[in-house]
Amino acid sequence: MHLQILFLLPAAFLQPPGAQAGEIIGGRVAEPHSRPYMAYLQRKTPQAEKTCGGFLVREDFVLTAAHCADGDIIVLLGAHNVWRKEETQQRISVRRKIPHPRYNKTSHENDLMLLQVPAPTAPSAHPGLAGQAVEPGSVCSVAGWGKTSRYARTSILHEVELEVMADETCQEDELLQSYYKPSRMMCVGDPDEHKASFSGDSGGPLVCDGTAHGIVSFGKNDSSPPRVFTKVSAYVPWIKKTMKRLSSPGSHAESPASLH
Repeated sequence: MHLQILFLLPAAFLQPPGAQAGEIIGGRVAEPHSRPYMAYLQRKTPQAEKTCGGFLVREDFVLTAAHCADGDIIVLLGAHNVWRKEETQQRISVRRKIPHPRYNKTSHENDLMLLQVPAPTAPSAHPGLAGQAVEPGSVCSVAGWGKTSRYARTSILHEVELEVMADETCQEDELLQSYYKPSRMMCVGDPDEHKASFSGDSGGPLVCDGTAHGIVSFGKNDSSPPRVFTKVSAYVPWIKKTMKRLSSPGSHAESPASLH
């Protein structure tokens, strides 16, 4: 009985992914519209309205986290302040949600999803997708909307620079070690610095030298680093294959199962 309690205990301290508005800890306000690839996801469920982040990987596809799949999703592009009607904003309905077929909501593995959207009226730039993992010690950036501390909310895009940590940092963390898979996940954020992404930043990109290397996935509920990101380089073949298949003639007739 004691072993079972000890095994289940870490789950109680993990932040439920995508539960609330996004939070950048220890960051700053981003230069308006300096990240034109960023997407703000409004999710309407029977229980509540939730938010996630995401980013354009092609003019008609947004990449985000699979745990953001519930509810009807509206994608907001070109936003800086999501509570204002800015001339640059475009609200786009999602045509298809394609979570990774092996996404596991219990273990958080394979936490990524493609959203097919109509091409926006004003095309936006998008970061490249990482073909290989970034080296530990690299300093990358992540951005999101929402809280800037545990209780302070904001509607303005914030950003923060985070260090990519060695896998051992998460493998040796008491609360993360049971979930962390080095081949498919990244360990991000120096434990000695109070800088991190947080819950509703889920789905946003970790960008290193203009390339997306990670997707905000999960972490501990006290907002302390390190946090765990989905490793983009492990999924580039699936991302490209899925986009190609959905863009081919007659793809509108395919069932979601056939896209996996």
